[in-house]
Amino acid sequence: MTLPRRIVIEGAAIATLADGWEALAALLDLPPHFGRNLDALHDSLTTDVAGPVAIEWRDAAASRAAMGAAFDRLRETIAEAAATRPDLSASFGD
Repeated sequence: MTLPRRIVIEGAAIATLADGWEALAALLDLPPHFGRNLDALHDSLTTDVAGPVAIEWRDAAASRAAMGAAFDRLRETIAEAAATRPDLSASFGD
C-alpha cells in the first residue's frame, strides 16, 4: 500500500479565496489551465491530481472566520471531490 502524499494548508494563512486558490495550486501542483473557480477545482482534484493524496486544512476556523461562506463552498467542493476518489482524502481541523 502506498502512503498518501500529505498536503498541509495552514488556515491562518488563508484569508481570501485568492489565497486558497494559490495555496491549493502550489501545494497540489495543479496544471496551468486551472481556472481558479470551484468547478475547475473539482475537475482538477478528480482528474489532474495524482493520488494517493491527503489534504489537511489546519485551523479551518480561521479561514472560515476570514472568508465566510466562500470557505464553506471551497470546503464542500474539496469534500465532494474526495468522496468521488478513494485515493483522495480531506480533513479540516477546527
